[in-house]
Amino acid sequence: MLKLIGTALLTAFVTSWFWIWFYTSSPAASATEPNGRVTAAGDVATVDPAKGPPVAIAEGVEVGPAGLVIPVQGLKADQLTDTYTQARAGGARRHDAIDIMANEGTPVLAAADGTLEKLFYSDGGGGITAYVRSPDGRWSYYYAHLQGYAPGLKEGQQIKRGQFLGRVGHTGNANAEGPHLHFAINRMQQGERWWQGSPINPYPLLAGKKAGG
Repeated sequence: MLKLIGTALLTAFVTSWFWIWFYTSSPAASATEPNGRVTAAGDVATVDPAKGPPVAIAEGVEVGPAGLVIPVQGLKADQLTDTYTQARAGGARRHDAIDIMANEGTPVLAAADGTLEKLFYSDGGGGITAYVRSPDGRWSYYYAHLQGYAPGLKEGQQIKRGQFLGRVGHTGNANAEGPHLHFAINRMQQGERWWQGSPINPYPLLAGKKAGG
């Protein structure tokens, strides 16, 4: 009887240490870096709890310091340029966004969670565009000059950070020789509609640098 008890205790001890070893040494346990940038081994990005919960996103997607996904797949923060204050139409209008240059057809990803408030086409403006309103209604994320939308994308849909929205293009008032994503963030007041809001510079939030840096 004592021999059977001893054998059972030894088996339980070995089994426990096996599972401890397995969970601490598996790729999933070290899939992410402390700064939230996804490594080659992982498909989950972690961010500061104050900036948002962990979220499953595609391998190679980078998360900026404010917890926003870089909205063009494959690009890193240090590849972004602050074009927020660059005037357009010979100085007749402000830019109020950043242009993220990328090859035609590169996937465009949602920078943050929200509700897809509006799909809109403007021939002389942003071309094929999408407006996503944050869950608290305080922010609007604007994606413009798209080549096209992701299959099945529709207004009212709940969007998750890192979700595929469409592809980089040059529709609307954009040069075919320079396809890019025109990305803007607007601070929204209660009752303001999708085309309204007060713009802020997305660059520091995505790149972790001061405006103009």
